[in-house]
Amino acid sequence: MNNENRSVKCSFCDSKNLVKIIDFGRVGLAGAFLSFNQIKNEIKYPLRICFCEDCFAVQVIDKIDPDILFSDYFYFSSSIKTLSDHFETLADLVTNEYLSDPKESTVIEFGCNDGVLLEPLAKKSIKNLIGIDPASNVVKKIDNNSISIINNFFNDETANEIIDKYGKADLILANNVYAHIYDMKEVTRSIYKTLKDDGIFIFEVHYLEKIISEFQYDMIYHEHLYYHSILSLRNHFDLYDMGISKVERINTHGGSIRVYASKKISSYMNNIDQSVEEFIKLEISRGYQKKEKYINFANAISDQKNNLLKLINTLKAQGFSLAGYGASGRANTILQFCKINSNHLDYIIDDAPAKEGFYTPGSHILIKSRQVISHDPPDYIIIFAWSFIQEIAKKNNSYLKKGGKFILPLPNVRIISSIDEI
Repeated sequence: MNNENRSVKCSFCDSKNLVKIIDFGRVGLAGAFLSFNQIKNEIKYPLRICFCEDCFAVQVIDKIDPDILFSDYFYFSSSIKTLSDHFETLADLVTNEYLSDPKESTVIEFGCNDGVLLEPLAKKSIKNLIGIDPASNVVKKIDNNSISIINNFFNDETANEIIDKYGKADLILANNVYAHIYDMKEVTRSIYKTLKDDGIFIFEVHYLEKIISEFQYDMIYHEHLYYHSILSLRNHFDLYDMGISKVERINTHGGSIRVYASKKISSYMNNIDQSVEEFIKLEISRGYQKKEKYINFANAISDQKNNLLKLINTLKAQGFSLAGYGASGRANTILQFCKINSNHLDYIIDDAPAKEGFYTPGSHILIKSRQVISHDPPDYIIIFAWSFIQEIAKKNNSYLKKGGKFILPLPNVRIISSIDEI
């Protein structure tokens, strides 16, 4: 890394030509919600973001043991209706377009969470449907005889286990997980090994371009080790004799991409969609291969932080009460980056029952259920889950109608007084 520890290597290409872009200091793990008794012993970790000048990958260089991050997890995808609907549609798409005969097919999803995609896939009469996830408390929610669960990480060991028992896969899926992987190289090797020569790997991941252009610094935390561009993904897959045949923009999580990758010998690579070149041209034209792009981003998010803090401090000084909505990893990045704590917010609301009664990492704000709004409504609610604002506003329209106000922290700080302003 430039002017620092030169032993740090790029997780994509092993280059040491890294440039530090952002240093968040020491922070609590974004997904490590705390009981009251755990607060005093909370461990904080450094969080630094770097850019590789050789392969253009943007990444966290302070990696945490994945057993600490994912063995007991608080994120349940099925609790978010927007995601449930999205994955119902995705199940139809991949079955109809990428499985010639579901009854003779093997499909794998790693990072399957609580089965939000596996459950609709299970209705498609797929011969072998396999979900892989290390979070024991999450996968135990899956209770479907049509789904085989491997409670582990997807790696060389689990790849061999699957091949021995089920044969190679026609389709491998990974949604909002290909950015979370401790050893990127081993997982990509495992994908190559497990995939049939004419199989396909389809994954969804938050898109670097959206993070940068809309100042979405809330995507940055230890679980999200990588921030993918098509430039960096293309360079990475090249190392493993794989290529990208198609890219699509999707709206989940404030702006994501769906990437279609396969072995270079597959038929998919004989008909590469024009979208791949369009994404490459876009990224080059906007400078995503240059360190200056990321230095400018770091300066911009510092301004965003100051704008949000200024508004909060002004409202508190005027005697207004504030709460938060959406106790997610992304919320915890905003809270810690902006140094917002229980002195600023009375509580934070979350729709996942598993989080109720816990405290946010680093900032130590109590998490409550949505019912609190009806008997203890604050004057303002900061919507940390801002990418789900439509769903949240519909659930809480009565709060707005009674005079409550929402604050959106991103992409730009603004106040919303009615659902019509969204």
